[in-house]
Amino acid sequence: MGSITHWLGGLSGPLVYAVVAALVFAEDALFVGFVLPGETAAVLGGTIAAAHRGVDLPLMMLVVVLAAVLGDTVGYAIGRYFGPRLLETGPAVRHRDKLDKARAFIREKGPAAVFFGRFVALFRALVPTLSGASHMPYKRFAFFNVAGGTLWGIGFTLLGFAAGSAYARVEHLVGTVAAVVVGALVLLALGVWLWRRRRREAGEPVEPAEKSGERPE
Repeated sequence: MGSITHWLGGLSGPLVYAVVAALVFAEDALFVGFVLPGETAAVLGGTIAAAHRGVDLPLMMLVVVLAAVLGDTVGYAIGRYFGPRLLETGPAVRHRDKLDKARAFIREKGPAAVFFGRFVALFRALVPTLSGASHMPYKRFAFFNVAGGTLWGIGFTLLGFAAGSAYARVEHLVGTVAAVVVGALVLLALGVWLWRRRRREAGEPVEPAEKSGERPE
């Protein structure tokens, strides 16, 4: 995942919107969240917006929200029409324990699981499809999907923007502090050199006297 985030962090301009939208969408529609959580893409999108690399914050928030809502909708449709067969495929079987947890979460929360599941990486990737497979009424699903996707998309994008802005300020501060530290070290080194030179010119020992290796008798 580190190489993906590093690559995404190096992008700029319109391509950032497309990549972030694709990752957020694919997490819910195609289970890509097991590789790169959509919240990571949303946070990075906000961070890039803070760096002013041709990315607008309000537009990035809109892109993330739309991608999240659309991804959940596609996940719901996949579960609705292909659920039974999909849940018997290899990937679903390998993640059977996670599916069971998501099912229990839906049974406990009902349609509200769509909203609350949006904020949990495991459930975010599974709840839409399982909601469709369980034939949850679409109007209920859509209501909680839009509410959760909007709050999640705006929240995590703003989190990334705040982190990026704070990093820029910290980086500037660290640069100033580093200059002061380097200057102090240079002055200290110069002072030590002058002190050693004066002692040498005065005929005084510069290094501490070495202890004799002889033992007293």
